[in-house]
Amino acid sequence: MLDVREIKDVKIWEDFLTKKEIEYYPFFQSWSWGEVQQKLGRNIIRLGLFDGEKLVGVVLVIEVTARRGHYLHLRHGPVLLEFNQKYFNEFFKQIKKRALEMKVSFIRISPLIVKEYDDKGLFEKGFLNAPIHNMDAETCLVLNVTKPEGQLLGEMRKTHRYLVRKGIASNIKIIRSKKISDINTFLDLYSDLSHRRGFVPHKDIKEEFEVLSKNDQAILLLAEYEGKVIAGAFIDFVGDMAIYRHGASLDRYKNIPASYLLQWKAILEAKKRGKKLYNFWGVVPLDKPNHPWKGITLFKTGFGGERLEFIHAKDFPLNYYYWKNYLIEFYTKWRKGY
Repeated sequence: MLDVREIKDVKIWEDFLTKKEIEYYPFFQSWSWGEVQQKLGRNIIRLGLFDGEKLVGVVLVIEVTARRGHYLHLRHGPVLLEFNQKYFNEFFKQIKKRALEMKVSFIRISPLIVKEYDDKGLFEKGFLNAPIHNMDAETCLVLNVTKPEGQLLGEMRKTHRYLVRKGIASNIKIIRSKKISDINTFLDLYSDLSHRRGFVPHKDIKEEFEVLSKNDQAILLLAEYEGKVIAGAFIDFVGDMAIYRHGASLDRYKNIPASYLLQWKAILEAKKRGKKLYNFWGVVPLDKPNHPWKGITLFKTGFGGERLEFIHAKDFPLNYYYWKNYLIEFYTKWRKGY
């Protein structure tokens, strides 16, 4: 008999997410990400799907209240030991029941199911492809860091390998920090980058760092050159992977290979912590060569690794207010060239 219950034990939750059946750790379903959302003032609930007494699925449900719409967000979720009709339908039925009680406009899900997977009609009844662009590292680049250092260097693009070695030989100093005070230094770099590139900066970077660094799940790597911090990388460590969540650098120091050295140091940190994968996070899908992210994608792919493509986010509309959100997100995607 299937039953949905609330889970309040971090060990039960994280033990499930790190089971061998869960091929890719779902960062936005982690216990820590739930804590970040609570810190931001959002309502969350952590639910488990039980088959008898066996836990077969979990989902972190986040209530989002925005001007464009009120909805439940299941980022990287739900997470199931086996994606089949029986488990998915029962889990979603209970989530939908809660959504109707909360009077939200829609439910958005984005489970980490590889694009080639035959979903067997799981999302046919009532689901629509979300109008948003490639969010939450739907297409990402992962590097197996269990390989020897020499092999990792050897599998880089020639120019990347040269710039990493140039960075090692230079007088760039890499500062490894978990200090909350240093996040402001990084945010200054990030703000400078967002103004140059014309994108809206993420608003929850500081809260994410505060929560994850406290749990030894995040560090900042800052590159200092001639007494000035010129580049930085925000790295998370969850499950069996390290994640390059954010990066920034000052344009006037673009000829100094600080960003290349930062990535190498982050890869070595992942190896030191016994992680299996280093996730460079979002990259451009292969079928969109003129995507606005093509520059950062070129940078990331030079370090080697394998592209992963997961299914696009799905929306389940619950009332006509959903279409306001749909039109806003569709227009934003079109305007930005995604």
